[in-house]
Amino acid sequence: MDNLVKKKLVVIGGGAAGFFCAVNAARLNPFLEVIILEKSNKLLSKVKISGGGRCNVTHACFSISDMIKKYPRGASFLKKAFCHFFTTDTINWFKERGVLLKTESDGRMFPITNSSQTIIDCLMNDANKYFVAIKMNKDVKQLTVVSEESMGDKKFELQFSDNTILEADYVCLASGGYPKIVQYNWVKKLKHSIEEPVPSLFTFNMPGNSVTALMGVSVENVRIKIVGSKLIEDGPLLITHWGMSGPAVLKLSAWGARELVTNNYHFSISLNWIPEFNENSLREKLQKFRFELASQKIVNRNPFLLPNRLWEYLLNQSGINEDLRWADLPAKEQNKLIKSLCANEYSVNGKTTFKEEFVTSGGIQVSEIDFNTMQSKKHSGLFFAGEIINVDGITGGYNFQNAWTTGWIAAKAISSLKG
Repeated sequence: MDNLVKKKLVVIGGGAAGFFCAVNAARLNPFLEVIILEKSNKLLSKVKISGGGRCNVTHACFSISDMIKKYPRGASFLKKAFCHFFTTDTINWFKERGVLLKTESDGRMFPITNSSQTIIDCLMNDANKYFVAIKMNKDVKQLTVVSEESMGDKKFELQFSDNTILEADYVCLASGGYPKIVQYNWVKKLKHSIEEPVPSLFTFNMPGNSVTALMGVSVENVRIKIVGSKLIEDGPLLITHWGMSGPAVLKLSAWGARELVTNNYHFSISLNWIPEFNENSLREKLQKFRFELASQKIVNRNPFLLPNRLWEYLLNQSGINEDLRWADLPAKEQNKLIKSLCANEYSVNGKTTFKEEFVTSGGIQVSEIDFNTMQSKKHSGLFFAGEIINVDGITGGYNFQNAWTTGWIAAKAISSLKG
């Protein structure tokens, strides 16, 4: 009858990775007692607010070699992990539970309900179905590996902030990325190496810059380059009251996460508002406009389909008054306009991050984790999933795919353990 005695899995973290590990482990092995510990009073908080409350579940990319290009850190690790559980597996997993996903024009995938609550309800239903216990406001302060020789089958002790103790046979750390290295101290005691965390996926602050007067203006596709670096990204951009945001900015911040922190987020960007042109090709185009649109006022004839407020702003920045016609555009002002449209420089002074959507670059070194099982190479029975691993992706559903993949691999490995 010993083989019927339930083993206890404790999952630390009530986010996407933690839930996915817990519900799959409980489903695959009914002789596991599974407990989720969440330090706050909220479950699945990132799932809830992702994609403006719609939950960007994954990305419609079905090539592993293409997918890993979207991860500034941990791409090689995920290339191997994705062989076990990939985008199609995520889509099918939710489909089997009655949750259908749709693909938007940019490749992002959302539930057809356009509500993150659909994903939350799906995960909660599985937690209830497979008797996963959930304990809220349980902040783990210490995790101790106990030798089997002295304590029988007990392998782990978890101590909470109120000094109570919980014992476990297996532990999966899915507590997300911590913003400060000191918050990893209890993990460091397990002899694991930590890549120091820095923010990723942040927006650019431009205090005092006149462009912020255009807050609310969005442009479908721009090209942004960090001046003095090789960092460059294309994509949609949103002007905010503090600076610039949108997918192009967020992607650029992810790729530059470790580089931009060195200057305390003081840097310059060069912005091309019409990336289909460079300065030379635009000069040729403007020459044509001077003939084709000769009698029309420049301010009233926006040939690049930019938002009107932005077009007027760029004309003003180029010294072009509202009465000037295309035929009368002086060479000096034309050169300024070309610069404003194709290579407009802005100073960035700081960043803004969003609490629940905060993503870190950093965490447990992937070299210390078995990609086939997500098990620690230092302690048997200890597993990792999600953002606590030194893996992070750009915006677009990639970080959730990392959560589903690593959570599922850990669950499958734990469910198959016999000891």
